[in-house]
Amino acid sequence: RLWTHDNYGEDLIIGARNGGIFKWTENNGVTTRAVELSGITGANLVPTVGLQVITSEVDRHLIVLGADPITSGARTGAVDPMLIAFSDSENALEFEPLNTNAAGDVRLSSGSLIVGGLKSRQEVLVWTDTSLYSMAFIGPPLTFAVNLINEGAGLIGPKAAANAPNGVFFMSKNAFYFYNGSVQKLPCSVQDYVFSDLEVSQAYKCHVATNTEFSEIWFFYPSIADGTGEISRYVI
Repeated sequence: RLWTHDNYGEDLIIGARNGGIFKWTENNGVTTRAVELSGITGANLVPTVGLQVITSEVDRHLIVLGADPITSGARTGAVDPMLIAFSDSENALEFEPLNTNAAGDVRLSSGSLIVGGLKSRQEVLVWTDTSLYSMAFIGPPLTFAVNLINEGAGLIGPKAAANAPNGVFFMSKNAFYFYNGSVQKLPCSVQDYVFSDLEVSQAYKCHVATNTEFSEIWFFYPSIADGTGEISRYVI
């Protein structure tokens, strides 16, 4: 399984892709286990499943990508692959959209599922399988503005994007890209070699890392030629 986690103050919010969402409380000590967020006393319409969890830097909202929708006053328990739900400001347990709070949700339209997200400066970047969105805090009444940045440059896997000092680098299904307000395709002399050798059925194992000491971005991928189905090659 693929896990994501983010700090919520001193605590930790943890999510398994297509699974539950949990909270580990720092004050309880390192020997205690995380507990399901929706089961905590005071939780109101907290998503029970999701694809990824992110904490916004401004006003501290808990954002759940691919959350289960609200139907008849309750969460359905099934991932909506294009739905983004966010909590009230400074309250990860309040997800009911009301006129008196800043909780809400938005459904993306370009693509078929959310692949991953990444915090970047004053925005949260959200990739579907075909497109890139920017999610920026704007305050009441809408709380967040979600804008389509690019169609045609989706993300190949949930971990296939990384922050660098000058912007965000990410890997799509057929090319490498750079984002710093706009999307630019990276020139790559081995692009055809990499993507003809990439084991597409294991694409969610692809990941990206930064080596700031040498100003390098490393893209790791599973190779068809190696035939293991695991990460075996990289391009810098």
